[in-house]
Amino acid sequence: MEALPLFHHMKTHAYIAELLGTFLLAFLVRLSLTSNFPVPTPIVAGLTLGLIVYVLGPVSGAHVNPAVTLGLAAIRKISWNDAGIYIVMQLIGGLLAMYVANALTRNPLSLNASTSIELGVAEAIGAAILVLGVSSVVYGKTPKDASGLTIGTALTLGALAASSVSNGIVNPAVALGIGSLSIPYVVGPLLGGVVAAFGYRALIGKEG
Repeated sequence: MEALPLFHHMKTHAYIAELLGTFLLAFLVRLSLTSNFPVPTPIVAGLTLGLIVYVLGPVSGAHVNPAVTLGLAAIRKISWNDAGIYIVMQLIGGLLAMYVANALTRNPLSLNASTSIELGVAEAIGAAILVLGVSSVVYGKTPKDASGLTIGTALTLGALAASSVSNGIVNPAVALGIGSLSIPYVVGPLLGGVVAAFGYRALIGKEG
């Protein structure tokens, strides 16, 4: 019974880590869109996520994306209760990033967020690429030391693929944080994440 408070304490740390990680990702993506960063935004996003995986991965798993969380919940790698809290914290992190970035730059950002089916498909494909990378780490098919590199690269490639049609976000929480929010930017990544998680599990012949 004495371990119960510690258990809840550890979960609280995980929830806070998801908020912090999503904030950092959305914040740096937001800055890269309005500042003269020397590299494209997908690379900024990939580098940031790679760092977050190494720093916060041991605390929460470093999902920092509702599409990742939903995909992993669907294949029972996180409980639905924890997944719900993770997603709430991720959305809060995205919102905080928007407010802080707007306050610092005094330059509110609002991107065109259309509602086309093609956009949703592009976002789904991009998120699927990301979740394939995440799944390879979750199932131990990627060396532990390469987890951040694998997931960061998967995000970069997924965002680049999606950006051929959409704004290349593949993360509803980041879409919220940079003002590029519409149904395709939410539904597309969520569907892509779930399909990729199930697909990877089937590919390697795992039951759960």
